[in-house]
Amino acid sequence: MPRRSAALDRATPEAIAVAALRILDEQGPGHLSFRTLADRLEVSHATVQRRCVDLAGLLDLCTEHLAGQLPEIPAGTDWAQAAEARFRALYQLLTAHPGLLVLRGGRPWLGRQLLARLVEPSLADSVAAGMTAAEAMTVYRRMYLLTLGSAAFVDHRDPAAATAASRAALAALDPEEFPVLSGGLPDVLPALTDHEVYYGALRQLIEAARPAAARPASARPAGAAAPAGVAAPGQVAAPGQAGPPAGDTRSTTRT
Repeated sequence: MPRRSAALDRATPEAIAVAALRILDEQGPGHLSFRTLADRLEVSHATVQRRCVDLAGLLDLCTEHLAGQLPEIPAGTDWAQAAEARFRALYQLLTAHPGLLVLRGGRPWLGRQLLARLVEPSLADSVAAGMTAAEAMTVYRRMYLLTLGSAAFVDHRDPAAATAASRAALAALDPEEFPVLSGGLPDVLPALTDHEVYYGALRQLIEAARPAAARPASARPAGAAAPAGVAAPGQVAAPGQAGPPAGDTRSTTRT
């Protein structure tokens, strides 16, 4: 029976992910390497490389570790509530680890945990509510890209520093050329780091995309039902009906 490696026992995928995220959070993305990770775990550089192969593999371990913390939404949960819960949780995980977003860049996030806890249940809920698979994917992508972009462009762990940097840049503008930006700093700056900007936009996307089958009766005023054969804006058209696909916000809220 082959002997187990003590180094590999210490450098488990979970241990590597935890250590890598700590380096990213404490020192920044410029300090993450196989060598710094090996020093943190007290193993050899080769041991870490054996587990991860390359940087992409290391980042996959990190994202899988975080995706495992996404909530499992109980069956029967309202479509809109489930969508908001999933993407709020993703946003909170991403804003807690901005260095990971910097390094991942445009790499696709296709790990099993993310697919099982976010992508598949999101699509399944939408299809069950009446969307086609294509419509469900479009709605998912809109919420996913909103979440990724909102988390990526501000270091929400240090809002004071982000605000100070923006204040200095805007204060240097020529007031005649940029009257709103330079003259309205007290009103402009708070939105840069306010989480409610994201949460509000997410709710708008969800409400615009909510399929007819998932829309509560209380949200449809008396006499406001769509005419036979026509889907109301933001609702899913039944077979043979005309109307915008689910998630088409061109006739509803723009975000």
